[in-house]
Amino acid sequence: MIKIKIKTDDGWKEVEIEEGKSLLDYFKKQKDVIAILVNGEPKDLRYVPSSGDEIEPIKFSDPIGREIFRHSSSHLMAQAIKELYPDAKLAIGPAIEDGFYYDIDLPVSLTPEDLRKIEKKMKEIVKRNYPIERIEMSIDEAKEFYKKEGNPYKLEILNEIEDDTVSFYKQGDFMDLCRGPHLPSTGKIKAFKLLSIAGAYWRGDEKNKMLQRIYGTSFPNREELDAYIKRIEEAKKRDHRKIGKEMELFSLHEEGPGFPFFHPKGMVLWNTLMDFWRREHEKAGYVEIKTPVILNKELWVRSGHWDHYRENMYFTEIDGKEYAIKPMNCPGGMLVYKSSLHSYRELPIRMAEIGLVHRHELSGVLHGLMRVRAFNQDDAHIYMTPDQIKDEIKGVITLADKIYNVFGFDYHVELSTKPENAMGSDEIWEKATNALREALEELGKEYKINEGDGAFYGPKIDFHLKDSIGRTWQCGTIQLDFMMPERFDLTYINEKGERVRPVMLHRTVFGSIERFMGILIEHYAGVFPVWLAPEQIRILPVTTRNNEYAQKVFSQLLENGFRVTVKLDNEKIGAKIRNAELARVPYMLIIGDREEENNTISVRRKGEGDLGSFKIGEFIERVKEEIKNYK
Repeated sequence: MIKIKIKTDDGWKEVEIEEGKSLLDYFKKQKDVIAILVNGEPKDLRYVPSSGDEIEPIKFSDPIGREIFRHSSSHLMAQAIKELYPDAKLAIGPAIEDGFYYDIDLPVSLTPEDLRKIEKKMKEIVKRNYPIERIEMSIDEAKEFYKKEGNPYKLEILNEIEDDTVSFYKQGDFMDLCRGPHLPSTGKIKAFKLLSIAGAYWRGDEKNKMLQRIYGTSFPNREELDAYIKRIEEAKKRDHRKIGKEMELFSLHEEGPGFPFFHPKGMVLWNTLMDFWRREHEKAGYVEIKTPVILNKELWVRSGHWDHYRENMYFTEIDGKEYAIKPMNCPGGMLVYKSSLHSYRELPIRMAEIGLVHRHELSGVLHGLMRVRAFNQDDAHIYMTPDQIKDEIKGVITLADKIYNVFGFDYHVELSTKPENAMGSDEIWEKATNALREALEELGKEYKINEGDGAFYGPKIDFHLKDSIGRTWQCGTIQLDFMMPERFDLTYINEKGERVRPVMLHRTVFGSIERFMGILIEHYAGVFPVWLAPEQIRILPVTTRNNEYAQKVFSQLLENGFRVTVKLDNEKIGAKIRNAELARVPYMLIIGDREEENNTISVRRKGEGDLGSFKIGEFIERVKEEIKNYK
């Protein structure tokens, strides 16, 4: 017998188990346990523990549990595909947010009907309840296995692995190269749905072969799957591309893939957002700058983007010299800071910029306003003394919190640490990471650590917004940077009259303005709060004899600064109301003989129906109050 520690709801518990025996039997009665953490590392339930191991159960409710569950689901789908299409060559099949996918090379193009066949086969494999077992092979044995199968994708992966051995996972006759961990058996996957088929270049490189990517999702029970499918259907109704077209906000054209075109109503929404952003930033002590879109190669070499980000950039030549179209605003902002001498008395300096940036995205990942090649970032760069770091980080968090609350977003925070391609020493990274961590903790903000996902020049805090149907979107970010001031030789004069380096903070709140607009369209399903709506009020005369009074009301509302239209045509009032509802106009003012006689208006609110009769002045005050308070 050996002694191990197992974490329970009541804390750590020391237990004795038979030496050489896996933990599968121990957790058999705890059906919601699907894997384990062994001394902090995820493992299968078939793991055989050693004396002194510390074991934590993993459930589907844990993020790592969902990843393990869905990665096992991708193997289930892969096995079904191989049974139906023996010539299929499997590429990669990871778990992703809310589901999984597998890229496959097949001589036939799959259809929605084929997805139903694959689902049926998956159900058969679940019923067979195959044990899912880890097998280790030498790298040479693994290569031989895939040579026999004729799979160039797995061989390419194996050729990049430096270890002597690799792991496979076996279920029935099916085996797949994988690090794991996995569920103990296929029978654990109770509810799943294959969602769509897409094209995907092998490894995301358009020079490689186009594969077929099958997306799916899975859950431990049917109730959770049904709730998810319902949310997906709701998301389809809210698709910003569909609503954007219906409301004439923006359009997308083949002549400029990834470069959205904004229409007049879309520009009203854009400018309203920008006016709000500028007001809040002015209150928070920011000044606004504007920097060029094209800058020479030397600048991007100095900033590190040439070495770390070149594959995402666009280039041009001017007067025989190389230039780059900016993918980020920070180098230009630093030139503005450096253009004059600064004293410690001026710091912190908060420079904001709505800057247009361009990044090369593969055509396969472009998606409406959410993933584009040209977008505007609401950047700001804060230059400060070391003792101002924590207060400035707190200030940004407080500003972001205030702005997100206006739109009704809940959010969670992630702290991302040093990546593999980082610039700078471990000591500098530790100092920067601790500053971000301490600011969050002092504000009482819960956060998740995202290991190795920082920017190449510094750690960062990311804000993930939760929308009205429960989806999350990464928007704002705060990045602490000790590197760029060094590279750009930024200085200020300290109390002793010495030139010293400022510390720099990069931050966004909206992130990409285009993407934030897309998120808002879906969050509100196009039914914007009145302060944000491109068309706030529509006046609907019952008959043409009411047009003169309707025009008078229109002029009064226009003079009070509202975005208002009036429909003077001879269309029936029912059709006018229906069209206004479809256009998602917050307020409809019905004007008939009675309203004209009483010098009133009859008010309808989108989503609420009739609100009754109002004096015009009374209605104006009501709407002004809504706009003032961002209701």
